[in-house]
Amino acid sequence: MGFPQFVVLMAALMALSAMGIDAMLPALPQIARGFHVAQANQQQLVVTVFLLSFGAAQLFFGPLVDRYGRKPILLWGLGFYGLFSLVAALAPTFELLLVARALQGVAISTTRVAPISIIRDCYSGRRMAQVMSLAFLVFMAVPIMAPTLGQAVILLASWRWIFGAFAIVTALVAIWVLIKLPETLRPEDVRPINLFEIVDAFRITLNSRLGMGYSLAQTVLFGGLFGFINSAPQVFEDALGAADKFTMGFAIVAAFIACASLVNARLVNRLGMRVMSHTALVIFIATSGVHAAIAITGHESLVSFLILQSITMFCFGLMSGNFGAMAMEPLGHVAGAAASVQGFVSMVGGSIIGFFIGQSFNGTLAPITIGYVTCGLIALGIVLWAEKGKLFAAHAQPAGEAPPAMH
Repeated sequence: MGFPQFVVLMAALMALSAMGIDAMLPALPQIARGFHVAQANQQQLVVTVFLLSFGAAQLFFGPLVDRYGRKPILLWGLGFYGLFSLVAALAPTFELLLVARALQGVAISTTRVAPISIIRDCYSGRRMAQVMSLAFLVFMAVPIMAPTLGQAVILLASWRWIFGAFAIVTALVAIWVLIKLPETLRPEDVRPINLFEIVDAFRITLNSRLGMGYSLAQTVLFGGLFGFINSAPQVFEDALGAADKFTMGFAIVAAFIACASLVNARLVNRLGMRVMSHTALVIFIATSGVHAAIAITGHESLVSFLILQSITMFCFGLMSGNFGAMAMEPLGHVAGAAASVQGFVSMVGGSIIGFFIGQSFNGTLAPITIGYVTCGLIALGIVLWAEKGKLFAAHAQPAGEAPPAMH
């Protein structure tokens, strides 16, 4: 498999989970009305239960991809994701829909653990950060397009057909994986499934100051992002009075994450992961502070929201891929377990933080923007701890890195 196809396939796999979140957003009000959901904020559960199960299941799949290989577990997850998408499409009650969404999250969590493990199998250092940034660029095309897809579906048919689209796209990606993706787990890195080995791999991951530091920083930043995603339809409808501009507005701010990933892929080899991501974190905090002040004083408008939210998302795009690469950098020999632990922490923790931010929505942008500032400051403190008080300083390449398995 050539480099461009490798990047696009990794991005497509990771994008399936993003599609499972963002394509649902335009349909949330219709789902709430269809099932007679009592409180508007309860519609956010359609997103939250997916995110929670998506994060929690990664802890289970990490040891499996280190034992049985990346490809078999990936195919298993894709198959069940398609199945549970059909269950969600046919759900007769809101409660059964939430169960189906939780099972979807469990199955699709394989597309977070396996691709990151595959990328770490094949690349390291700044090259790994470049691959992750390019994959993230393609990955972010989905949030740009997914709400439009969801909106198109509910204009032509029931929201249930959104889940039918999930099943079709998943089947196509599964065929691609089956035909083109080689197994990247090296025989010497196979780890048996026993309690001692699993605990040892988790111990190695948890004891990595840089690995867990950047994973925890990513967790709180995800919390701010998920807080916005959970309440995005309500933001446009209630806070901005622009429900008809939701699809366009969401696409605009998501496009800035994609642009940031492209910028990072072009510059990270020259400037380094720390310079790019630490600078973005400082700008993220400053921009969020300005946005919070505007929201609290009641001067928010659609224009100010789009400008400031776009800058915030651009910074997030610069941080996410680099934080993920730096978190995995010292853990190549336990990549599957590391990806699962870090994915569990970042997704479950981020989902919980995002849930509380989303549930605090009060018809204004104040809770979300205050959430951004708080999450940014906590992330800065964690990064300072991980880097022992130093920002922007490049680290030497770890010794003993395995050569890339793919070119």
